Amino acid sequence: MPTLLIVHHTPSPNCQAMFEAVVSGATAPEIEGVRVVRRPALSATAADVLDADGFLLGTPANLGYMSGALKHFFDQIYYPCLDTTQGRPFGYYVHGGNDVTGAVRGIESVTTGLGWRRAAEEVTVTGEPDKAALERCWELGATIAAGLAD
Repeated sequence: MPTLLIVHHTPSPNCQAMFEAVVSGATAPEIEGVRVVRRPALSATAADVLDADGFLLGTPANLGYMSGALKHFFDQIYYPCLDTTQGRPFGYYVHGGNDVTGAVRGIESVTTGLGWRRAAEEVTVTGEPDKAALERCWELGATIAAGLAD
């Protein structure tokens, strides 16, 4: 059974709402045959990544970059997973108070280095996520999970 690994850092109610919408989409009843594993960024390991067939990443934008927790995740898994995970699909979401540009650039840079393949448009939100933003998060989760079910 294919595995979708969701690696997230959810320190705020806004990030939590986005995370829950992503999980809801990824675990929608109509998507069958995909195991969804959720790991906080500070506890996700290279073994989790090596066991997964696709990835969803979630982070706040902190001080113009991805969270330190997601950066730590990438630092821990980069070399152990570099050769083995190339070509695997991923998607991501970012929440920021007013700007997410640096966080997006950082995630794109690291995932390009890993050779991961972006399989859905990222979801970026500044301020409180509204209904449309949460629907985009749901779609992100559903899209990545359904792509693994094929």
